[in-house]
Amino acid sequence: MTNKKQNPKSVGLVETQRIALPLPSGGLVLEKGGRLPDLTVAYETYGTLNDARDNVVLICHALSGDAHAAGYHSASDAKAGWWDEMIGPGKGLDTDRFFVICSNILGGCMGTTGPSSIDPRDGKPYGSRFPEITIGDMVVVQRLLLDHLGIEHLEAVIGGSLGGMQVLEWSIRYPTVVRRAICIASAPSLSTQALAFDVVGRNAILMDPCWEGGDYYASDHSPVLGLAQARMLGHITYLSPEILKTRFGRDKRPDESPSGRFRTPFQIESYLSYQGNKFTHRFDANSYLHITHAMDDYDLKEKYGELEQAFASVESRFLVVAVSSDWLFPPEQSREIAAALLRAGKSVSYCMLHAPFGHDAFLVDIDDLTDTVRAFLGLATPGAATQDRDASIYCGEDYEAIAAIVPPHARVLDLGCGDGALLDRLRRERHVRALGMDIDLPSVIRVLQRGIDVIQDDIDEGLTLIPDADYDTVLLSETLQVVRKPQLVLNEMLRVAAEGVVVFPNFANWANRWRLGLRGRMPKSGALPFEWYETPNIH
Repeated sequence: MTNKKQNPKSVGLVETQRIALPLPSGGLVLEKGGRLPDLTVAYETYGTLNDARDNVVLICHALSGDAHAAGYHSASDAKAGWWDEMIGPGKGLDTDRFFVICSNILGGCMGTTGPSSIDPRDGKPYGSRFPEITIGDMVVVQRLLLDHLGIEHLEAVIGGSLGGMQVLEWSIRYPTVVRRAICIASAPSLSTQALAFDVVGRNAILMDPCWEGGDYYASDHSPVLGLAQARMLGHITYLSPEILKTRFGRDKRPDESPSGRFRTPFQIESYLSYQGNKFTHRFDANSYLHITHAMDDYDLKEKYGELEQAFASVESRFLVVAVSSDWLFPPEQSREIAAALLRAGKSVSYCMLHAPFGHDAFLVDIDDLTDTVRAFLGLATPGAATQDRDASIYCGEDYEAIAAIVPPHARVLDLGCGDGALLDRLRRERHVRALGMDIDLPSVIRVLQRGIDVIQDDIDEGLTLIPDADYDTVLLSETLQVVRKPQLVLNEMLRVAAEGVVVFPNFANWANRWRLGLRGRMPKSGALPFEWYETPNIH
């Protein structure tokens, strides 16, 4: 542990703090009508709160998470907090700059008031008497904690999965509090498939003979079998088919026979059993029931009618992140959030992380996520320094011609925006409202570093996220020759804007024509620095 404590990128030893928050005489009134007479919240902090108290980043954890997001509780700990790779000096949530807070959610079992907590009215665990809770209630409790700590504004709120739902709720409930919102692998409501897995998981707990209607705390037994089954089922949804095949396939445990009829020697059965049993040692079955039910109940469309109406009052700058292999919260649900924010006229960026790990990728495969988050938060990203794309183009006649066409203060969309150099200059000199679009994640990250909104997308598939007539001008600069469906792209440009501006290399120049005609190869030059065998210029 000595090395871990001395690691300059670790927050080191930390302590979970527990605080009883002051409540009105009637207690905490919950969204579904229940009341809690008192409220304890467990939380951890990392970094230093500045004098202005405005460098705060709030982390909202997922279903099985807790307040211990980073660092170690003792020198003997073998494992750090659940998002330790993201939090610390120089990491995605840089504790040299930010004061990071993570609290256990309401209804949890890691120090914040939940079903296993003691009801002060009779000194017994709440059990079956614990009231129904919502995602909104969880966010209200987080706000009460921040108020108690004297924190009025958040630089950012970030979370994945259930945590992403809390991020959405934060931006809607407290629009003037949150400057930036980062919603990762989440959704405005669960899909039918996700609902089905939750239903079966809860039934496994409810059918456990040791559940006893939720009042099992005084018993020598608890519904661990049902909870383990629920966890096993849920864990399958966190992994992708690809990673299950690669990691386990049909491999069998060596030199081991199944212990019981209908058991198998397959590695996957052993792995899931291990995950289920391990979960029962740190989680409470009643908390699992309440939290998953709150997730199932969350539905912004049902509450507001349309998603853009839900986001009507949002003032936060949004980053929506999808995971390519996630089938629990599939990318189309993240795209739905981004599209609704765009329709509502809000500041939003969207990207998709290509990772094979499924839903859990935002916890275990975070290099690209770290770079993206750092860029969005205005931090320099190692290995992705901003460089002007073809800077010479945007300081000469080409730029002057574009600038002459683009009206001041116009809404401008740049397709194939590269690192955002053109949009950056237009924003500074023409004061445009800019949005970039590019398929390349490193380019997207560089655009984010400039403080410009950007959508990661393939324009050959159409501009499906962009509403009709939403922009004054669409730019297609140095990009037309690389798209596979130019007619579709040009038609889409005219759908989303009143005017389109197309800039392309001069392939009619005699030297270029000579190379194409005599050698059958796309030309190579200072403006076209690609070898013939790897050029993106296909037209």
